[in-house]
Amino acid sequence: MIRVLLVDDDALVRTGLRILLDSESEVTVVGEAADGRAAVTRARDLSPDVVLMDVRMPVFDGVNATREIVSWGPGRPRVLVLTTFDLDEVVDDAIDAGADGFLLKRATPEQLVEAIRTVAAGDALVSPSVTRRLLRAYASRRAPDADRLRLAATLTGREVDVLRALAGGLSNAEIADRIWVSPETVKTHIKSILGKLDARDRTQAVVWAYQTGFVDRF
Repeated sequence: MIRVLLVDDDALVRTGLRILLDSESEVTVVGEAADGRAAVTRARDLSPDVVLMDVRMPVFDGVNATREIVSWGPGRPRVLVLTTFDLDEVVDDAIDAGADGFLLKRATPEQLVEAIRTVAAGDALVSPSVTRRLLRAYASRRAPDADRLRLAATLTGREVDVLRALAGGLSNAEIADRIWVSPETVKTHIKSILGKLDARDRTQAVVWAYQTGFVDRF
């Protein structure tokens, strides 16, 4: 059972999300919060698997709440950010804060449930087209430096394949099927990639790939 905390300052949105998610056999809503500060408190008290986080909220916004939750380190709840606009400038900060995924509020119920499954399983949600646009927009505002470009040379051929697949939004299982290895081997490759790129997580590695033009060159 995936335990979810709903965070949104709109009570109607929270109610709609609860009704939707409570109809899923593998998801249960364990609590709600109307602002980022309450979200941090509820996340600490309830230990959900996934925090469904709105970005724009009063008192303490979703970016600050995400940053605080991510700072808890291993075993912390995964954070799936909900955004209203395709290119919400605040989402740039959410990437820096360590959010595990991004989804538009106009996503279908099926897409929402699948996104929750994805981040709960430890994967970053980078497959929707909106997320790729956000990552590209984020990356394009930061020029790559020579040191970061040289990191590409440290990746093995198989790691290149895995990073390209990550940038394309594939899950661990999908990558395993594509390159004919086990999911555990994929996890080993990803761990190595993160270490070589000095990336905190999969999302940051994908940002690096777009930022340096790596995915276009290989």
